[in-house]
Amino acid sequence: MNHTGRAFWVDAPGRGVIRDVEVPAPEADEVLVRALYSGVSRGTETLVFRGGVPASQHTAMRAPFQEGDFPGPVKYGYLSVGVVEEGPAPLAGRTVFCLFPHQTRYVVPASAVTPVPDGVPAERAVLAGTVETAVNALWDAAPLLGDRIAVVGGGMVGCSVAALLARFPGVRVQLVDADPSRAGIAGKLGVGFATPRDALGDCDLVVHASATEQGLARCLELLAAEGTVIELSWYGDRAVSLPLGEAFHSRRLTVRSSQVGTVSPARPGRTYADRLALALDLLADPALDALVTGESAFEDLPDVLPRLASGEIPALCHRIRYGTGG
Repeated sequence: MNHTGRAFWVDAPGRGVIRDVEVPAPEADEVLVRALYSGVSRGTETLVFRGGVPASQHTAMRAPFQEGDFPGPVKYGYLSVGVVEEGPAPLAGRTVFCLFPHQTRYVVPASAVTPVPDGVPAERAVLAGTVETAVNALWDAAPLLGDRIAVVGGGMVGCSVAALLARFPGVRVQLVDADPSRAGIAGKLGVGFATPRDALGDCDLVVHASATEQGLARCLELLAAEGTVIELSWYGDRAVSLPLGEAFHSRRLTVRSSQVGTVSPARPGRTYADRLALALDLLADPALDALVTGESAFEDLPDVLPRLASGEIPALCHRIRYGTGG
């Protein structure tokens, strides 16, 4: 029996709508999921909402279950948590995470969902995709015991990285952001905080996630000799200038990219499924609730996303809740 559902679409840059969709009956190797929560990844999703994905990156930016094309109409998103209503016995009735857009019900291959561990609330599990990005970044960065580390950019990704670094023994971790209100979140995550002007220098490693020229330039200033910047920011269609004169060469500094679309080559043999399962296990830590800074009903998403994109609603992860009937 087919089901009906509703899905959020970016109808055109700056305009979102909710559309009715037909959800097919699952095949033997598929699951029917009823959404409980989804998360809006403010950086990437507001970029998509504004129509800021450059043409050269349309293929690279596709989400796993995206429909339509940039700049729109497009159904985009990748932080969905729901319950399996129909599917193979090991998954039936389980709460699962899936890289699916904002939709009340959907059918995907059983291999596309990951069970949420019993110790992780469904409400927190929407952070799995972002914590997975942080896991990959730290695999790339390979921090060492005793490192002096700054995370520049206190958005959703930066805070996730800082939260995981807080678990490393003997490291000095400081979250750096121009917004002083991020100090409260840093405190909940167990890391220090500073504005860019007051940040501690002589860093062995700096992780950049502010998506600003100024932030990246400040990262270079914070490094000790031979230090490395791990660049996590996504700039969309914006050109970025970087001061590679001055002491960049004499101090032998490094800027290296990290991107979640590929499992870090520093972990050969690890799969996407391994990485996501690890991220979900790490979400047993209630401190990560600090990354969810607001919640709205699914029906309100067409009004909420423009306010997130404009900054009227300040957010890290904005959680979307779905009605019990799907």
